[in-house]
Amino acid sequence: MHTDLADTYQHDAQAVEAAELIKACVHCGFCNATCPTYQLLGDERDGPRGRIYLIKQMLEGKAVTASTQLHLDRCLMCRACETTCPSGVRYGHLAELGRELVARQVERGPEVRFRRAVLHDGLLKGPWFGLAVGLGRLVRPVLPGRLKWRVPLAREAGSWPEPRHPRRVLLLDGCVQPILVPAINAAAARVLDLAGISAIRLPHACCGALSAHMGYADEAETRMQRNLQTWMTELQGPAEAMISTASGCSAYLKDYGWQLRNDPHHAGLAARLSLMSKDLVELIQQVWPSLRPLLKPPQTVRRVAVQAPCSLQHGQQLVGLVEQLLTDAGFELTQVVDGHLCCGSAGTYSLLQPELSDQLRANKLQALHAGQPQCIATANIGCMMHLQQVTSTPILHWIELIDMLIRET
Repeated sequence: MHTDLADTYQHDAQAVEAAELIKACVHCGFCNATCPTYQLLGDERDGPRGRIYLIKQMLEGKAVTASTQLHLDRCLMCRACETTCPSGVRYGHLAELGRELVARQVERGPEVRFRRAVLHDGLLKGPWFGLAVGLGRLVRPVLPGRLKWRVPLAREAGSWPEPRHPRRVLLLDGCVQPILVPAINAAAARVLDLAGISAIRLPHACCGALSAHMGYADEAETRMQRNLQTWMTELQGPAEAMISTASGCSAYLKDYGWQLRNDPHHAGLAARLSLMSKDLVELIQQVWPSLRPLLKPPQTVRRVAVQAPCSLQHGQQLVGLVEQLLTDAGFELTQVVDGHLCCGSAGTYSLLQPELSDQLRANKLQALHAGQPQCIATANIGCMMHLQQVTSTPILHWIELIDMLIRET
């Protein structure tokens, strides 16, 4: 698909790059078949093909309005379209560029700006998020049922093994996960230790994805630069990989090279980080032959439904790996229809687009509950919290299930 750049954009690096990405699109429409928002709304502008056309029209000088922004905002950035696309369109990067270009021309209303600012700063700056979670847990026993499930129960993290192996990896703590469910990273550290790998904790660090999701591109870039400067010694040291237990963070870490491609001071180190970054499931799969004989058969939990986060199956193209490991570990996996569709969490999407998000969550939980599982396993903290708000079925990270097989007697 060719784009005739308007004079305004002839020397705009972002616009030129967006036009280059659009070239791969052949307008076939296969992407609409797997787009969650197109499935719900049936509007061409709420599918990948239509959104590409909106960006193309903008680059060619057509009027950009609040409606343009709305349809781009409604995109979950789940990247299911990339999995489906026969032409290899890098839609995720194109949509990011499109949103940034639209934001230059369309100012959000004061109420929307205030809500986004409160959400962004509340999650990422200062102690406010931790204080809110602590307060919620304090009053949880007296909350009505539906509100009660919106407050995650505290779970003991357990021990974190001391570094003792020649093989080492860097384990990103994340921003909200250590407050919500610190047990996940601790479980990962124990399982890796059993496999002969020491996990070196990188505390109190946000990868930048949440800022990017909310349209704070400059803040996201600053966070990435700060992370690279802080991690420089570790990245150039003996650690063989950078890993995260949150698939959303893993996908973003792997994208550092592209995100900072034009930064003369950080591009090289960002590219190195991208090459070093792995999702936890990739590392566990690598050591599985030595790890598997050490696991006990499942006892307290056997039937499991797997919710594959979009950031795992579409963003990183790691399809079926978690399911393979859990099956081989002895768990009985239930069938989940339309497993490729998003649960509606999508970073902060559930807070910014609640109506669409709630519909997607209801559909996902119906599919997950169909096989009457004892628990639901996922690979991303955002999906876990989003789904757990409206179901009493326990939701665990898949590494917690593997850790359970180590500790069960």
